[in-house]
Amino acid sequence: METTPLIEFKNITKRFGEKTVLDKVNLKIYENQITTIIGKSGTGKSVLLKHIIGLLKPDDGTILFEGRPIDKMKKSEWEEYRSKVAYLFQNNALLDSMTVFDNVAFPLRQTTNLHKQEIEKLVLKRIEDLELAEAVNKYPSELSGGMQKRVALARALVTDPKIVLFDEPTTGQDPIRKNMILSMITHYRRKFGFTAVMISHDIPDVFFISDRIIILWQGGVGFEGTYEEAVNRKLPLIDEFLRSLEGFEDELTGLLSREAFRVHYAAMLGGTATVSAVSAALFSIRLNLLHDALGPQASMEVLRTLGEYTNRRFNPIGGFSARHSRDEILTIFPHTSIDKAQKLVSDFAQELKLKALDSIESIAAEKIGTEVCFDIFIRAGVTEVFPTDTTDQIIKKARAKQEIVATHRCDSGGSV
Repeated sequence: METTPLIEFKNITKRFGEKTVLDKVNLKIYENQITTIIGKSGTGKSVLLKHIIGLLKPDDGTILFEGRPIDKMKKSEWEEYRSKVAYLFQNNALLDSMTVFDNVAFPLRQTTNLHKQEIEKLVLKRIEDLELAEAVNKYPSELSGGMQKRVALARALVTDPKIVLFDEPTTGQDPIRKNMILSMITHYRRKFGFTAVMISHDIPDVFFISDRIIILWQGGVGFEGTYEEAVNRKLPLIDEFLRSLEGFEDELTGLLSREAFRVHYAAMLGGTATVSAVSAALFSIRLNLLHDALGPQASMEVLRTLGEYTNRRFNPIGGFSARHSRDEILTIFPHTSIDKAQKLVSDFAQELKLKALDSIESIAAEKIGTEVCFDIFIRAGVTEVFPTDTTDQIIKKARAKQEIVATHRCDSGGSV
């Protein structure tokens, strides 16, 4: 039996004057997932979000929440639904006359009956979570654009909402901060179990965290499903949209985007079943306190360091790499036997021990202090690649063969 969507649009139409922005839109958003809405400018992405929160009402059609039409709800039911939805505005919408603390506290003061001490505890926790402690008594005008975005995110999350709507949450951020914000969205979604609906142009980064993607096209939904389903479909609108992404680089690591990686991989195979030896390696990094203790920004810097070393080592010999999850990097070695690939990875592991792990330790130590003991593990799995293998099959095979190839243990004082 099909799961009831948390939110469902049925034939939603919205017009502004003579312009139809949403034209009989049908879509489904499921609970405890991250759904990302992408599309060209002017396709109605923000308009769609504002319908979910009730800032706009459709001219035609019905919006359902847990199977119930929201336009049929009683006032008390509507207020209950509305209290479950938080909205992170594209322009942050911070109140200039309030400090960071008061901006984050505002929803709690307006919508709850919590005591002052309870509000203070919740607010300070969110401020700490988003690394804003040094700005707690500052005003928005005193903050950088990146810090303002984090204040807005803290305010959106302070009420522990069931649904969080993110309207371009990473606009104007540098690569580290973009990935930090996306990492935070993923982290808090898992921790608190909310459903995230996000508009973003930060491709390919959003694909690493999205459970489902909705492509808006000419006023309607051109595609709805997983990222893998999107790239495997042969619809013209998807081909056109994804072709525009082929040149995108993963800004965080400097590696290829996943689409550029696919293009390189397809070109390497040449569309034939006869190809010289090809191998692949899947690298991943783990710290025994990664993310919770490090925080999202330092965690992303750790991943970027691994990406830089991967590029530097394998690009000169014809290898090409892409990030295929939040902390995994896949490298293809054309014209390379499995034995030779294993030797390349072994030599790379030695370089990591001598250089990269010390850099990673420095990043972590700067964040959490030298008195905290932590271990760093680099894992790698090497596999042979066959002409019929998809990238997903390669990843699965390589992941099954992963083992630790480089370790930095704090109690031994160095890499082993």
